Amino acid sequence: MLQRLIIKNYAIIDHLEVDFSGNLNVITGETGAGKSILLGALSLILGERADPGVLFDKTGKCVIEGVFKVKKSQVAVFFQQHELDLEDLLIIRREISAAGKSRAFVNDTPVNISQLSELSSYLVDLHQQFDTLELGNSDFQRQVIDALVNHPATLQQYHTMFLQYQQVQRKYKQLQDNRDHANKELDYNKFLLDELLEADFSPNEIEELDNELQLLTHAEEIKNTLNRIFFQLKEDEQPILQQLKQLQSSLQSLSSFHKDVPALSERLLSAYVELQDIASEVESINDQVQYDAQRIETVNDRIALGYRLFKKHAVQTTDELLTIKNALTVKVESVLNLDEELAALEQEQQQLHDKLLKAATVITAARQEQASPFEKKVNTLLAQVGMPNARLKVEIVPGELNPYGQDNIEFLFDANKSNQFAPVGKVASGGELSRLMLCIKSLVAQSVALPTLIFDEIDTGISGEAARQVGVILKNLAMAHQIICITHQPQIAGKADAHYFVYKDAKADKVTTSVRLLSEEERINKIAQMLSGEKPTAAALENAREMVR
Repeated sequence: MLQRLIIKNYAIIDHLEVDFSGNLNVITGETGAGKSILLGALSLILGERADPGVLFDKTGKCVIEGVFKVKKSQVAVFFQQHELDLEDLLIIRREISAAGKSRAFVNDTPVNISQLSELSSYLVDLHQQFDTLELGNSDFQRQVIDALVNHPATLQQYHTMFLQYQQVQRKYKQLQDNRDHANKELDYNKFLLDELLEADFSPNEIEELDNELQLLTHAEEIKNTLNRIFFQLKEDEQPILQQLKQLQSSLQSLSSFHKDVPALSERLLSAYVELQDIASEVESINDQVQYDAQRIETVNDRIALGYRLFKKHAVQTTDELLTIKNALTVKVESVLNLDEELAALEQEQQQLHDKLLKAATVITAARQEQASPFEKKVNTLLAQVGMPNARLKVEIVPGELNPYGQDNIEFLFDANKSNQFAPVGKVASGGELSRLMLCIKSLVAQSVALPTLIFDEIDTGISGEAARQVGVILKNLAMAHQIICITHQPQIAGKADAHYFVYKDAKADKVTTSVRLLSEEERINKIAQMLSGEKPTAAALENAREMVR
């Protein structure tokens, strides 16, 4: 619950501190005194957008601070998710500079506005989850019925399954698009692949054929040169090898006359052996090299095919061509496998759909079970707040599966027992909507764990006994919840556990808003003024005293 609200430098508030009771807090005051300004300030610490134009003193900063007493279990999940320190007292502070910069803190730890807004949903109902304007909203109406059903785990389980179903649907659709697109290219890719498969190039084949072609086309020139070298080495009239052998023998005969001669003789012998080996290899190569016109034609054709495919696929090597062949193989095979994947996904999609339908049927039954008692309770409360002829009817019609089930839920309203029900947002007046919202809120509050409920002039358009009954409902709500209510009705003010009076005060040529907690006698006097005017009569005072006591 909200224990204390501190406001500094906001609108026409210089400095204000209000301590609230844990039950029914009523705020009254003249029109324009600044009652709604209190709620405007409170909304800032609940995550509303900040406007630097609201600063009372443009040279300073605006500070709004709320002190909440909370059950740790109520907000534990939020604090764990955002790694914040959780204490028994929760202090939320919002600061707005004259330049428009806004900062927010939870227990002195900086947080962003979305986090602040999320936290507020655990603490206060202030024109958000159950706002009068939302009464005609289908999402709000569904939330009301689901709050009464009060099976959040079932809804969460269904919602998780629905998200999985949507994910499978998206995957199936994407796979279908991929298949359709791939089918358009399949014939062409298969043609390209068949062409490469038919060519059947091995790694580096075209490069090796290029080398072979060079050899074949210069075969005669190569053989002539090799023959000449071999002839001069071994078969000439004075072969080089024979001359070298003779020179080595002559040098060896001098070995005993000079110490360096044996080494030179050995070197000549090595040269002789090396040249002999060279002559043998020249002869071997010469025997291998043959001019083959048919092979030249075959190699030329093969190279021509390779270079044509190089150009077609914009590559320069055989290995790059083989990489393309492998990629085309994967593409063609993947298209052929898509139908199998689609069939598996279609089956998974159908299974999830069947499970969702079964779960949604259970949810629908639970909603329908709550609808009739809800109607009766609301209609009873409507009579209590001065609308005896008004009727609410809940229409639940199964439709398409959605994230919350399969139901289209609509609140229908008949203000005059005409049995002509129409959507509540189209036929109910502002005053009727306010009272209807109060009746719904009083029922939903029993299921929704919101410790603080705030009503801003919920009494619009009522008076007398209807206003008294609104006060009774608020008083009953305050037994389990903290209620903060801005009102103009003395019948409601008389039910308060704490009565705050908002007034304007002139200080240093500036008009500011102040708030004070009224004593019992002050309450009686203010309620009497609400009944009969600025100078209350004795009857009004007695009536006020009776309301308070």
